[in-house]
This record gives sequence, structure tokens and C-alpha cells, in this order.
Amino acid sequence: MVDVASLHALKSVATLGTLAKAADELGFTASAVSQQIKRLERQLGLRVLAQAGRGVVLTPAGQALVDSSPDVFDALERCAEAARSVADGAPRGTLRVAAFSTAIRGVLAPAMRALGAACPQLTLQISEQDPDRAIHSVDSGIADVALVHDADGLIAPIPPSLNRQSLHTDIGDIVVHRDHLLAREVHPLPASALTGLTWVTSPPGTVCHQWFRRVVADLPDSPDVRHLVDDFSSQLALVASTNAVALIPRLARPPLGEHLVALELRRPPTRELHAVWRRSADSSPAVRALVDAVR
Repeated sequence: MVDVASLHALKSVATLGTLAKAADELGFTASAVSQQIKRLERQLGLRVLAQAGRGVVLTPAGQALVDSSPDVFDALERCAEAARSVADGAPRGTLRVAAFSTAIRGVLAPAMRALGAACPQLTLQISEQDPDRAIHSVDSGIADVALVHDADGLIAPIPPSLNRQSLHTDIGDIVVHRDHLLAREVHPLPASALTGLTWVTSPPGTVCHQWFRRVVADLPDSPDVRHLVDDFSSQLALVASTNAVALIPRLARPPLGEHLVALELRRPPTRELHAVWRRSADSSPAVRALVDAVR
């Protein structure tokens, strides 16, 4: 019989391309992953991996095995969920959640106290991951649920083995010192009101920087970006102590305090947040409890 842990290791190697990366994801050493692959080859009497430069590639037999593996993992998870469902149906055990930082701060953390009170036998184990990595973690069985966002309005594709449910629409606001001239403008702000401002923004390559570029795209002059800072608390500190303004997602926004105000935009940037889990876990009381709590 094929060893499930070894099959899981092979799927991770196939996805990530090297034993080292698979070992890092699975929490093992590269040597341990190599031993799992060799055990699988002994069980099958076939080679499943071949060297390719510094990495490895699947043999035809290995590819056939990986292609069939989702059915195996789904069947095992359905067995586990069936066992849980014949108990009292209460959410229990450890639920592994992969989420990007804003979702942890703005969605998971606020829900955890009420979730803990409603489901005392359920423990959350949270790992910060960007959406692409989080989706892979759920698909490969490393995580049970992922909280992800769309990328510049484009929903990240997910494998057919996963389900997705919309949770929340995050909105970007302009944050200024309450004495700033912009705070006296009529709200919600038109894009034309943003001309001539000094900005602190998230660095290029981030979703929030994409938001910023979209908001200022039609201004007649190039924006004066004075500071590039990834941490939103640091952005707010600069807004509080200088004449700079910032564009910050509501879910990521720390408490503003008495000196700062958030101003709505007439056409604000938005992103959709989704929960993703394996279809085989649809009946899981723990998954449903989490999704209901954060929705």
C-alpha cells in the first residue's frame, strides 16, 4: 500500500521543484523528505523522481501518481469528516489557517474571542502567507483554510479541488492629520482633491501601492511620494507628525487616535476577501464555524 505521508511529500516536491523547498514547507529536513520519496519508490518498485540540474522532476510514473493524489487526499479527508460528524458535530481540534497580514489583523483577530467562546474545543493555528502560497498550502494539505484577496480586481485562480466563499470588501481611505486642509473638504473626496499632496505610501509591488497608483492616475502632476513604508502603523506616525497623507485599507488600519482622521473617496479602491478550503472538507464543523465567524 502507498504510504500517505510519502505521497504527500512527493506532491510538495512536484509543486515546489526541490526537496529543500518541500522540506521547508512540510517542516522536515531535506534528508527526511528524500527518505519518504525512496520509501514510496520501494513500495511501487518504480522511480518517481529524476535529477534535473539542481532540482528534480517527476518521472512519468511519478506524474501519474501526483495526478491521482487529490482523489486519495479527498477520500481520506472525507473519512475524517465522517468520523467527526457522527460525534456531536461541534467544531473541535486544530484548524490551520493561512492568511495575509491584513486579514489576520482585520478579520481573524477580531473574531477570535467570540469564536473561542462559541467553540471552546476548537484551536486556531495561524500562519501568515501571501494569497498564492496560502492557496497552495490548502491544496496540498498544509493548511485547512486560507484567507486570500483578489489581485488588482482579478480573483486568484484556485484548483477544482477547492471551494471559495466571499467574505468582505476592503476599502481604502485617505488618512490625514485633523488639521490638514484636506480634512475641511467636502466628503467623499473627488480624485481632483488629491492634487499637490505629499504622500507616504506602501512600497511598489504591494497591493496598496497599486491602489495608490490607481487613485492618482488621472492627476495632472506626478504625486510627491516622500516616504515608502510598508508598516501601516509607521505610515500613521508619519502622517501624524508631518504634512503627509496616506491611503490605507480599512482592515489594516490601526486605531487613529485623536490627531488623525480617515476621509472617504468618491471612487475608493477596493479588494475582495475570500475564504478557501478543500471541497472534501465542506462538511467540517470547524471550517464552517471559522467561515461563519469571519464573514
